[in-house]
Amino acid sequence: MPLSNREAGYIWDMLQAARRRQQFTTDFDREEYLESILIQSAVERQLEILGEAARRLSEAFLQEHPEIPWSDIIGLRNVIAHQYDDLELQQLWSVVTENIPELIQQLEPLLPDMPPDIE
Repeated sequence: MPLSNREAGYIWDMLQAARRRQQFTTDFDREEYLESILIQSAVERQLEILGEAARRLSEAFLQEHPEIPWSDIIGLRNVIAHQYDDLELQQLWSVVTENIPELIQQLEPLLPDMPPDIE
């Protein structure tokens, strides 16, 4: 089933948030992340955007791509947005450094080729 423009937009938003997260943490190690509220806040915001965009995808699209942990992505967004006092920073760091790079690789092939000036 071809990707609708709306769903392509959500996937694009997810990729942008994941890539921004990488930009924010490239020059930092775990200890620096744990000590910096600025970096923590930036990372949490991108994870929230990533989860919100995933939440907006159709159920049919989610079912077509069971290899992507949609419920985990959306669930993390819900924790960040509604249960922020339950966040475990070390666990978030693991998500950021281990899961997000893999997610980017899973999302990239889902988008049609875009002209270079749009990317």
